[in-house]
Amino acid sequence: MGFEKREIVLIIGILFLMIGMLPFIAPVYAIIISVVIYFGVRVFVGRRKKQIQKAMGEGMCAVCGQKIVNNKCPQCDTKNQT
Repeated sequence: MGFEKREIVLIIGILFLMIGMLPFIAPVYAIIISVVIYFGVRVFVGRRKKQIQKAMGEGMCAVCGQKIVNNKCPQCDTKNQT
């Protein structure tokens, strides 16, 4: 998982969450909770990306939106052949 620009927003958001928790709980616990949330979001996003890439396959047809299989659109190519 490489570092992306939107991770800066995630880090800033979690930093603000940690600062918001400081008056209510000990700083050590606030830091631990923030780190767990950060890595939890990273793992969730990574798995979701893999799931979407697996579902997309080779891509999508620009005309009808079907999933492309073997570099051909099952719906559009059958229409063109008839």
